[in-house]
Amino acid sequence: MTGPRMLAVRHETCYDYDTPVEVAHHSAHLRPRETELQRVQGWELRIDPAPEGGRDAVQESRDAFGNWRHGFSHARVHERLTVVSRFRVQLLPPPLLDVDNSPPWQQVAQSLRYRAGAQQPDAVEFVLGSPFAAHHALLAEFGNGLFEPERPLLGLAWALMDRVHERIRYQPHSTDVATDALQALKQGRGVCQDFAHLMIGTLRSHGLAARYISGYLLTQPPPGQPRLVGADASHAWVAVWCPLNGWVALDPTNNVAVAQDHVTLAHGRDYADVAPLRGVIRGGGSTPPHVGVTVEPLT
Repeated sequence: MTGPRMLAVRHETCYDYDTPVEVAHHSAHLRPRETELQRVQGWELRIDPAPEGGRDAVQESRDAFGNWRHGFSHARVHERLTVVSRFRVQLLPPPLLDVDNSPPWQQVAQSLRYRAGAQQPDAVEFVLGSPFAAHHALLAEFGNGLFEPERPLLGLAWALMDRVHERIRYQPHSTDVATDALQALKQGRGVCQDFAHLMIGTLRSHGLAARYISGYLLTQPPPGQPRLVGADASHAWVAVWCPLNGWVALDPTNNVAVAQDHVTLAHGRDYADVAPLRGVIRGGGSTPPHVGVTVEPLT
């Protein structure tokens, strides 16, 4: 597709609690961010039961990474919670990339090393390890044979995406939100966030900057095109920083470059920074939420 694409997105999270909830405080990353290639229209958030606070019931702010964040609370007993985010988005086609025409990865890694008094790109903070994608010798070893001297950075990133896709088997419910990159590597299976964490951890373990992107996939592709894996729930992928191209987004779950099938929600160091919905509650039991995502083309 060469022109803009319009998509409609609906993300519903429903908790049917085992026991009544007496008090709850929630934080949501559900409002999509604007990017150079993404324009958001008509975003709305519906919460049932309505949170306390009247017109100021939902507090809107930006987090440390510039993502939209919304907080809300309930002080009345309730047995069910439904949160629905809806919006439309226009996606522009990404620029064509010449993966071989990028600087050597070692040169980029060197430029990202901390030097007192030197001006460095904002990407430096994404070289640091994080809870789900730490620096580790085993993650560095996962990239053995790929990180050859003088290899162009983007060509390396594509090859690493291929390796993650080949070595990790996509298996729903095989991991949970507490699974980190090392655990996913050991198990050899996981879901989209595990693919992303493994690729990010490997890049960071070699001194490169990579960040975690949360978002959505087009649920039903155009006729004749294959349906991508992970389209029934929120999705996750990776962006690697290149001095010539900025942040280049790759989806290791599907082994594709991110384009007009992907809707960006938020970005951070790993899943912990951008969980769509999290909270602290008193009561409720242990029943997991039901999450449903629909992404439909409008044009």
